Amino acid sequence: MLKDNFKVFNSILDNDFYKFTMQCAVVKLFPNVKSKYKFINRGEHKFPEGFENALRSAVNNMATLQLTKDEKQFLIEHCPYLNPAYIDFLEGYRYDPSEVNIVQDGEDLEVTISGYWYRTILWEVPLLSLISELYYILTEQEPWSKEKIVEKTLDKIKLYNELGVTVAEFGTRRRHSYRTHREVMHALYAFKGKSFAGSSNVHMAMLYNVKPIGTHAHEWFMFHAAEFGFKMANAMSLEHWVDVYRGDLGVALSDTYTTDVFFKQFDTKFAKLFDGVRHDSGNPIEFAKKTIAHYKSHGINPLYKYIIFSDGLNPEKVESITKACKGKIGISFGIGTNLTNDVGLRPMNIVIKLTDVLTSDQEWLPTVKLSDEPNKHTGDPEMITLAKDLLRIE
Repeated sequence: MLKDNFKVFNSILDNDFYKFTMQCAVVKLFPNVKSKYKFINRGEHKFPEGFENALRSAVNNMATLQLTKDEKQFLIEHCPYLNPAYIDFLEGYRYDPSEVNIVQDGEDLEVTISGYWYRTILWEVPLLSLISELYYILTEQEPWSKEKIVEKTLDKIKLYNELGVTVAEFGTRRRHSYRTHREVMHALYAFKGKSFAGSSNVHMAMLYNVKPIGTHAHEWFMFHAAEFGFKMANAMSLEHWVDVYRGDLGVALSDTYTTDVFFKQFDTKFAKLFDGVRHDSGNPIEFAKKTIAHYKSHGINPLYKYIIFSDGLNPEKVESITKACKGKIGISFGIGTNLTNDVGLRPMNIVIKLTDVLTSDQEWLPTVKLSDEPNKHTGDPEMITLAKDLLRIE
């Protein structure tokens, strides 16, 4: 039975790390930008009666969260690249539920977020987590037992250890529940092999004393496209990232406007400065071939760089990618839903995307993403067409 006062989040750090790293950069470089986000129900899930009210209750309870002294100390000690002014800012940050609009029409759910970008940037991951957990509760779907979930998690991490690869837990946004997330993390942490590298969730990283992992997301590049133009988006995004982090947090996301377009601007300077790239759409093995060839064309030994694969991974995909790439380039894996929502139920297929930004010209402009999979393109259709024409994307 669902309580009227539904509360899952007990820590403001229960969020993906790249949300905080991007927020730090936005506070420093773009404090006057406003943004809009929209919930996209890719899986066409049907939401039961009363879902809107339950979600609103949970969102309202987010306003009580604040950075604790222990959490602040964790960030200071483990994330020295986050400047002290930002950490002080985060200590005073509070979620504002009025920034989130929720409407239910029958079985359809509409969620939008609007406000200053430096504030609204933290809503995406917690909202998706809340929607996912509430969905399973209100549709009365029971997961496997804790014992079975732990057993499956251990089977996976043992395989990754045998393959000799490192994996990180990336599963906050579409987790089955906070409880399942903790069970999975505990199993990963208890396994004494060398495969488990850390978590994208800062709260979980703190609880289990592992590394928080993440750099930036598509929205970083999507904003730069709206502000500086599609042709300059990748280069300006990377330049500004370097301006803030001076060589730390050096994994570049490559597919906001397709990998082919990205590599045209990922020149020798960036290829040498960034530690590696992240794969998030399209054929992973073809991506690896392109990445290896790109590094070689700039006189860089690919074995000194690495790819983080993070697109819908499971043990079979990890094994096939490892066999294709090992000994050719460094590799690691960020695994999300297959860890935190592999519980015997249909995982949710939901996202929240940046849709509009108010630029320095004081004009609302729609944002788009053109990944390496056409069915993952998001945004205004006319703007998608414009971007494809300007970037000469077939």
